[in-house]
Amino acid sequence: MIELQDVHLKLASAAGEVNILRGVSLAVAAGETVGLVGPSGAGKSSLMMVIGGLEQATSGRVQVAGADLTRLSEDQLALWRRAQVGIVFQSFRLIPTMTALENVAVPLELAGAKDAFDRAATQLAAVGLGHRLDHYPDQLSGGEQQRTALARAFVGQPKLLLADEPTGNLDGGTGRQIIDLMFGLSRQHGTTLLLITHDLDLARQCGRVVRIADGLIAADERGVAAAA
Repeated sequence: MIELQDVHLKLASAAGEVNILRGVSLAVAAGETVGLVGPSGAGKSSLMMVIGGLEQATSGRVQVAGADLTRLSEDQLALWRRAQVGIVFQSFRLIPTMTALENVAVPLELAGAKDAFDRAATQLAAVGLGHRLDHYPDQLSGGEQQRTALARAFVGQPKLLLADEPTGNLDGGTGRQIIDLMFGLSRQHGTTLLLITHDLDLARQCGRVVRIADGLIAADERGVAAAA
């Protein structure tokens, strides 16, 4: 599903060019769950952005879901991402002027699906929000907003789910519910999961734990879930 070979990412800053990723090589099989951990500024989110086609690597090979992302234009990347990738962020990123149903239907509508709203309603029911279809984000709790974001990420049946600190804005109990739901949906759909987290115990629920430090992979270990 993911094959990175000697991936570098350099970005311009006011202080000059910054080396964010300094030669990352990583292979992830279809259906795997991988927890990505490391200190702030280590390159975790940047690596996720490269894998999701949201940032172009400066050099190296980025092969994800059968596509060489380094050879795709911005328009081609957008089409590829819509078909192959679901993304969940810490900040939910729902459209405030749209209902939960409309938010979840957006990627399907962009893809031209005629049954976008029916599929969106089904996916919201799958995350326990079948009764909240017509509510706007500011009428939903933080947990409900993240459930809506999960529904939006899974509604297109992506091959790859990227989750960047998905429980960062939630209390402990609500966060555990979101994690259980995310893992359950990933298993149900056979989705490959890359989870960025500062919580090592949470990362160890994945099949693998990859540690990033200074833009490099410092360790690649089996998680508790894989060892159990």
